[in-house]
Amino acid sequence: MTSNSLSVVVVGGGAAGFFGAIACASHHPNSRVTLLEAARQPLAKVRVSGGGRCNVTHACFDPAILVQHYPRGGKALRSPFSRFQARDTVEWFESHGVTLKTEADGRMFPITDDSATVVDCLMQTAKAMGVKIWQGAAVKAITPKEDGFRVDVKVGDVLTCDRLLLATGSSPQGYAIAQALGHAIAPPVPSLFTFNLNDPRLQDLAGVSVANAHLRLQTGEKTYLEQTGALLMTHWGLSGPAVLKLSAWGARALHDSQYQATLLVNWLPQSNPEALRQQLLAVKAQLPRRAIATSCPVLIPRRLWERLTNHVGITAETRWAELSNKTLNLLLQELTRGQYTVNGKGAFKEEFVTCGGISLKEVDFKTMESRLCPGLHFAGEILDIDGVTGGFNFQSAWTTGWIAGQAMGSR
Repeated sequence: MTSNSLSVVVVGGGAAGFFGAIACASHHPNSRVTLLEAARQPLAKVRVSGGGRCNVTHACFDPAILVQHYPRGGKALRSPFSRFQARDTVEWFESHGVTLKTEADGRMFPITDDSATVVDCLMQTAKAMGVKIWQGAAVKAITPKEDGFRVDVKVGDVLTCDRLLLATGSSPQGYAIAQALGHAIAPPVPSLFTFNLNDPRLQDLAGVSVANAHLRLQTGEKTYLEQTGALLMTHWGLSGPAVLKLSAWGARALHDSQYQATLLVNWLPQSNPEALRQQLLAVKAQLPRRAIATSCPVLIPRRLWERLTNHVGITAETRWAELSNKTLNLLLQELTRGQYTVNGKGAFKEEFVTCGGISLKEVDFKTMESRLCPGLHFAGEILDIDGVTGGFNFQSAWTTGWIAGQAMGSR
């Protein structure tokens, strides 16, 4: 058998599956590539990502720094990123008619601000490369053969192939297939979610945001995690980049604690606590007759200031001259180390990222091929890899799909 006659089946029509199919078909044009997608509409997560704009990747072009954005899988991705990283993603889409733009926080989107631009590009490129796309084709079972695989599709079709790419995301069926083929699965649990907090200090503040806050999360006696970044108040608690990053790094610990945790919030991480004390004392001296609740001297939203001052016993009528040292200390504590109780998790819009999946030690990251089942390859979220929010999960999908696709068409 020569590489020219290889038949390849890709299971999963998401970002990793399409990119793997395209890479295989483009680098090995005589290979026969078939992509199976269980849903009637492929690339569903691409369509909804970034609020429908598609956060394609992140403007981080140093592989050594890029891997630091993956709570799980960063070490394994170091070599793959040296071969296909965010810069390569940008160039690939550019060469296929999709120009990306970089926003202030580093996230990259198509200049159209429309995920359909990315979906259409992938669909049209795959078809132009001769990839056969089967929609509504859920896989029932995969059986290894001496010279490849038998793929049973639930609609009754049976395919045989020389190479197989599993790119089924966090689908339980994908995990079940991988296990049947001999692979261990790190139990999948949610990542990238918001925190539920039932706290009077945050009630009715939905939509209020703080540009920079420092969070310290405790999920057990010894489990501490920290993040600094933007915070957004919601109807159910807290969201924003700092919370989403904390949820990713703490995904397993939070799951194990049933999403019960203690959160310490420093609303003013740029301020030294003692300097902040002197700043408030200076306001007390200069504006003694002014009401504290209506004269916020620090860089937090006025409504949040009103809530925090009220929480420490400062009424709407309390004036700066009446601020006691005891109340000042309580206010400083609220501003720099306020304690909140996390009592659950929310969803992250329509996007659902998990940690867990195929054990990475069972995969050769030079080819994304199984170390246990020759001819079987993996790409995307089916692997025990997940990144923080900002385009990093798509980047690992593009990279692993690209490497798997190139490898599958070779002997």
